[in-house]
Amino acid sequence: MLCALLLGCCLAGATQAEALRLYTEEYPPVNFSQDGEPTGLATEVVRAIMQRTGQQAPISVVPWARGYQLAQVRPNTGLFVTMRTAEREQLFKWVGPLARTVTSLYALRSSALRIDSLEEARRFDVIAVPRDWYSHQYLRAEGFTNLHPVTGPTQMILMLKRGRVKLIVLDSLSLSALLNRGGVQVGEMQALFSFMHNDAYIAFSPQTDDALIERWQSELDAMKADGSFAALYRKWLPDQPLPPGPAP
Repeated sequence: MLCALLLGCCLAGATQAEALRLYTEEYPPVNFSQDGEPTGLATEVVRAIMQRTGQQAPISVVPWARGYQLAQVRPNTGLFVTMRTAEREQLFKWVGPLARTVTSLYALRSSALRIDSLEEARRFDVIAVPRDWYSHQYLRAEGFTNLHPVTGPTQMILMLKRGRVKLIVLDSLSLSALLNRGGVQVGEMQALFSFMHNDAYIAFSPQTDDALIERWQSELDAMKADGSFAALYRKWLPDQPLPPGPAP
């Protein structure tokens, strides 16, 4: 009986340790919190996948840097959406893509700034960028020493509006929603130079079971094939092109 009890405790502990956990951030309209609850395109897709697989997992909205660190060290942990880049390729297991985006340097139109290359941007005074975002990692790897990392994109917009910075990094998916949150009109902004094209994925920790990754990818592919993914995408991103579907 003692052996059976110990075995049961061990199994219960293992099951608890392997419970699926999901993290996301404030990145409207793809994923964000509304009235204290996570929502957005990617959140709805993730919930649909869980419904199809019969799984349940809490979705926590946290600062990006925290979720990014947890998704690298905790087994069975997912972070969405995460831009898939060469620098991150070996850090995670991937399910997607959920969206496609173009990343650019932006400034207020009233600033009359002009930047036509990364080399010119490298010589600029200060560039605000969300900490540990793919764009931050890329520019840092390119040798940029003039970056000002901030907690999140909303903070970056407010800094721009208040004149604390003149140049920021944003992408085409979040531009309109984030500017709205910061009280800046789209017409007040100007894209100066586009330097990245990326696909957004669900990133799982490397310790996550391969069977879970395969099942989630299969269900996402099925959503793309039956039209349910496209319906969600048009709901949240009506003006953006669909990401690639499953390979034939």
